[in-house]
Amino acid sequence: MSESIEKKKAPVKKIVFVTILLIAFFFGYKRVAYNLSHETTDNAQIETQIVPILPRTSGYVKSLMIGDFDSVQTGQYIIELDDEELQHQLVEMEADSIQAAADILNAKAMLQNAITSLSVNRGNIEVSNVKVQQALNDYVRNKHLLADNAITQKQFDDSKYNYESSQKLFQNNENELTTAQSKIPVLESMVKKNEAFLQVKKAKIEEIKLKISYTKIFAPVSGKIGKKNITLGQFVQMGTPLFSIVNDSIYWVTANFKENQIKNLYNGKVVELRIDAFPNEKITGTIESISDATGAKFALLPPDNSSGNFVKVTQRIPVKIKINDLEKYRPYLRAGLSVFVSAAIK
Repeated sequence: MSESIEKKKAPVKKIVFVTILLIAFFFGYKRVAYNLSHETTDNAQIETQIVPILPRTSGYVKSLMIGDFDSVQTGQYIIELDDEELQHQLVEMEADSIQAAADILNAKAMLQNAITSLSVNRGNIEVSNVKVQQALNDYVRNKHLLADNAITQKQFDDSKYNYESSQKLFQNNENELTTAQSKIPVLESMVKKNEAFLQVKKAKIEEIKLKISYTKIFAPVSGKIGKKNITLGQFVQMGTPLFSIVNDSIYWVTANFKENQIKNLYNGKVVELRIDAFPNEKITGTIESISDATGAKFALLPPDNSSGNFVKVTQRIPVKIKINDLEKYRPYLRAGLSVFVSAAIK
């Protein structure tokens, strides 16, 4: 009886075995046929813009308006640094600026006085010149009168002395005019120097105001905050990364296809995208651009040495893919998620 049972089971086993074999052959055939008709790669991931937040001045963190993974909008006020020290510097610089402006007024007043003195000196020269001519005439006339014994020797000596004195006075006035004229360029340069000094002060004031404005940090793009690296009261250096904002309005896929696959790829080709985290979502994309260099050419350590020798390996070409109907699939997209890309061969 056991033999009859075994005989009955034998066909069933064969049927099950053949069925499993057919199913395996069917799915294997589909897999092979799919691979022969498509270029695929799992060396792909979702990309987006990740904008680092870098302070443009140093200072202590006074207030934080955001937390880990918060959403922010472009221009949103997110961090404030302590600006008290900068405000004190601003007050001091503004006082220096007022003093520099006063120095300009003083220098201009000195210049104007010197210019006025020139007019007085020129007038004195004209008066001295008249007196010289008058003294000369008296001297010449008295000289003739003395020869005729019409005047005394003392009268002649007085006219001679008066003539010589007027000549000396005329020379002194000319020297004073020359001295006054030489002061004009000095005073003009002093005015220009003080004006330049004031411009430097104003430039420094604008610079300190700019630094004060840098103590208020705004979001450059809309998106979500990554993990913060700062706390209240922490001192941050200029240019030190505080955290990053992930731009959640722009996403694309970067797929690295093997070099023997790109012959079937071109700009505008529609491809299938399967995100590993959401495998049931049927997403399509469009090839936007294909890199003109392999990924190895952008590596820090290229795969060739100083002698020019390198081990031949299959190279990969980066391909940028736009995600079709982005708004629909935005909730599923995260930068860095792995993606399987398939492109039909036509």
